[in-house]
Amino acid sequence: MSAGLVAVMGWSLLWAQEKETTLKEPVKLDTVNQKGSYIIGHNIGGQLKREGVEIDLDALLLGIGEAMAGKKMGIPPKDAQAVMQEFGRLAQEAQAEQKKNAGGKNLADAKKFLADNAKKDGIITTKSGLQYEVIKDGEGATPKATDKVRTHYKGTLLDGTVFDSSYDRGEPAEFPVGGVIKGWVEALQLMKVGSKWKLYIPPDLGYGERGAGEDIGPNALLTFEIELLDIVQ
Repeated sequence: MSAGLVAVMGWSLLWAQEKETTLKEPVKLDTVNQKGSYIIGHNIGGQLKREGVEIDLDALLLGIGEAMAGKKMGIPPKDAQAVMQEFGRLAQEAQAEQKKNAGGKNLADAKKFLADNAKKDGIITTKSGLQYEVIKDGEGATPKATDKVRTHYKGTLLDGTVFDSSYDRGEPAEFPVGGVIKGWVEALQLMKVGSKWKLYIPPDLGYGERGAGEDIGPNALLTFEIELLDIVQ
């Protein structure tokens, strides 16, 4: 059982407001208490979904209701640990299968996109498979792998989801050229200070099969708009 799932189950017991609520009954969202309870419940459901856990809602609500009513758990404590270990094992298997399926789809989508994108005017494809287009060509120096650079950038997924943006944070980002994903390492050593490029990074030059965080799934193709502002010594 992951720490995230344990936390979610804890939140469920702590925050559930109705002792015998079912999804078949109409629920009002008029008061702050009702709205807050709904938001917490929605967050719990989202976390459970991300965990890849198959939940029996009736059993979940029964457990929450009994706990809030101060009743003892219907499963003996000596059996509960073994049940939760098996439950966690099944959840991990479901997660692994979900990730495998998502990775296969993402990889196929990435390959198709890159093949189509390579045919467009202005798209340059390197030997590694990295694709880029020059929006603005700078006239400054080109960084080396050992340099530190200052950039502005916005990263998006194929569906347009923005997963990171220095523009949104309101300040440029500084980092060593050799300390980022492979696609960036390669691109930065081709750019000149003052340049603005759009990068199309294949999964193997990005985060690969492992993905990153909640937004970047396994084998996700990444698109970046990047401005090389300066080489920082």
